[in-house]
Amino acid sequence: MRGRGAAGSGGHGRGVGAAAGDGAFSCAGGEVGGSGGGASDAPASPPRDPGLQPERTRLAWRRTTLTCTVAAVLGARAALHDGSSAADAVACALCLLLWLGFLAVAHRRMTALTTARPHAIGPRTAAAAALCTAALAVCAAAMIF
Repeated sequence: MRGRGAAGSGGHGRGVGAAAGDGAFSCAGGEVGGSGGGASDAPASPPRDPGLQPERTRLAWRRTTLTCTVAAVLGARAALHDGSSAADAVACALCLLLWLGFLAVAHRRMTALTTARPHAIGPRTAAAAALCTAALAVCAAAMIF
């Protein structure tokens, strides 16, 4: 009798059927009409509420793109201000392409964050954002020196 109660009550051996000795079980393995104490009786955890996290993340992406835009404009201005060479123009064009790539990645991520339950950032998107940021830093260092 204890074996049937243990199986029907999630391994605790204290189900209503086992205590009363009636041994009535449903097809699902739980006791009919009893609390059972098994995993099926545990309240389901409510779905995760993201709260304001997606909004904060979206605002962080916007601040980052604004900062990147200001840095790219100031870098282009400094590179092309006085007597620019062909190398300066190529570095400026490369920075512009990287800036556009970063804007595309950021826009894609900000758009993904507008859904009710946004998905996590993918490894390709994260790698593209990191690559654009690192390449922009290298271009900025090349324009300074």
